[in-house]
Amino acid sequence: MASGQESREELDERARQGETVVPGGTGGKSLEAQEHLAEGRSRGGQTRREQLGTEGYKEMGHKGGETRRDQMGTEGYQEMGRKGGLSTMDKSGGERAAEEGIQIDESKFKTRTS
Repeated sequence: MASGQESREELDERARQGETVVPGGTGGKSLEAQEHLAEGRSRGGQTRREQLGTEGYKEMGHKGGETRRDQMGTEGYQEMGRKGGLSTMDKSGGERAAEEGIQIDESKFKTRTS
């Protein structure tokens, strides 16, 4: 992700090269597109939470997690959680795992075809 010193022009150039420079802006082909995508996704989630209520929204997330665990298998889901737990604001879980020599078996992330 971007540091505070980078100019909008630099960020736009990186976005045009395919890098996600705005959290939630995945898929945007420019800085502005990524900003719009992130805003829309955030607003969409807020709207859905208002429709379902907070408890319903939490339950929906819980069911989604259970479904993903069933797709991947418990072992793969746990491995994915280990990697996610290593992430910080500055580095992804994969970067931290590599730096600290922690083995993450990403082959376990695959959806089982059973």
